[in-house]
Amino acid sequence: MNPRTQHTHIAGPVGQLQIQIDEADTGVPFKGTAITAHPNPVQGGTMDNKVVQTLAKAFVAKGWRSIRFNYRGVGTSSGEFANGIGETDDLLAVIKEYAPSGNLCLAGFSFGTFCVTHALQALAVGGRNLDADIGRLALIGSAAGKFELAPIAPELQNKTLVLHAEADEVVTLSAVMDWARPQSLPVTVVPAGSHFFHGQLPLLKNLVLRHLA
Repeated sequence: MNPRTQHTHIAGPVGQLQIQIDEADTGVPFKGTAITAHPNPVQGGTMDNKVVQTLAKAFVAKGWRSIRFNYRGVGTSSGEFANGIGETDDLLAVIKEYAPSGNLCLAGFSFGTFCVTHALQALAVGGRNLDADIGRLALIGSAAGKFELAPIAPELQNKTLVLHAEADEVVTLSAVMDWARPQSLPVTVVPAGSHFFHGQLPLLKNLVLRHLA
């Protein structure tokens, strides 16, 4: 993302996981660790996706250390695609490594929203106090309708940004509303935008910055 990006690996559930770290901007009060889950690797998704990079830039600008990672079988991460279940386990391994306690922000783009919502369920089952530890959630271009997203716990809903493009060609806005409606979870809609927010990444960043503020 920038010349200061740190490149490393950690031990994951089926071997190494490729990691990129961007420290929070200097001069900004440190908030905690933000971890972003990338789109579907079967369709070319990686941690270098432009939306994922845009999220990372927003996080560091607001005082969060940004962690991006490649799921198993992507880049130099070991293993192979595991239908979202293994990729959720990969996310949980990254959380355990970089944010086992303290203030945590989780973000997901597209398929990554499936991983984030199910990782939250696993953390709750494991006894983590999500109300205390989760500072913000950002679910961008939700994969609702393509994958079965878990619901957002009521205590986290006021910390959650669900952002979707009106003209998303991959996941319809109606599918996202069908997932959000039973939870009374608000959805922010970008008029006319596409799934990958082509030409609208500055707007995406500004909306995330507003949420983080």
